[in-house]
Amino acid sequence: MRTPRSFMQTILAGAAALLLSHAAFAADGSTAMPVKNIVLVHGAYADGSSWSEVIARLQQAGLHVTSVQNPLTSLADDVEATRRVLALQDGPTILVGHSWAGTVISEAGVDPKVVGLVYVAARAPDAGEDYGALASKFPAAPASAGLVKSGGFAQLSEEAFLRDFAGDIAPATAKVMYAEQGRISETLFAARTTQAAWRNKPTWYAISTNDRTTSPQLEHFLAQRMHAKTIELASSHVSMLSHPDDITKLILEAAGQPH
Repeated sequence: MRTPRSFMQTILAGAAALLLSHAAFAADGSTAMPVKNIVLVHGAYADGSSWSEVIARLQQAGLHVTSVQNPLTSLADDVEATRRVLALQDGPTILVGHSWAGTVISEAGVDPKVVGLVYVAARAPDAGEDYGALASKFPAAPASAGLVKSGGFAQLSEEAFLRDFAGDIAPATAKVMYAEQGRISETLFAARTTQAAWRNKPTWYAISTNDRTTSPQLEHFLAQRMHAKTIELASSHVSMLSHPDDITKLILEAAGQPH
């Protein structure tokens, strides 16, 4: 009878060690082993190509990278698009969200494959929080005045896009991005999350100090509330395009990769 008991003791000890390892990861925000899978989620007024500069750098570093294409029709639809991509990952994954996608990764990030969250000038609502009410406590960002609505959807005007969304990008590049921008459902921003993955997983945050789409003061608040490892960039809202080296370095740090 000793063999089965010894076997069970080994299994229990292994499980305990795994739990302790996970707890240590959550406590100090570091990875015991480097993570190779990176899933990038774009925000409103953009598409997956907004990560192009960062994707190239992460691939050069040898990581497996996937950029989600959000339909921007509802929070549920965007979360489901992210979950489908997470299901394809073969192990631990760092989940990265820009802008609106911070809401998406806060909901989808409870997936057990996700071992860290990176927010880039991103929303980070608590579970059930009225994010609009929270944002109203901070200075209004100029970009919102440039919303053009039609047929239940909305997008930024070209002037607002070039000046307020991508103000530090070469105009020719920003005009291409403007042509590619995703049209959002008018009700998209009213949705509320049911999860706040950042409460239980290590987080990193890149604040854009020259942001005209999301208040930099709000970004500071969100980063501090989640106790994220934080960097500040003198950037527009799209720091992954104007400061791709810095954003790549932050993601590599989150993944426990050399940088």
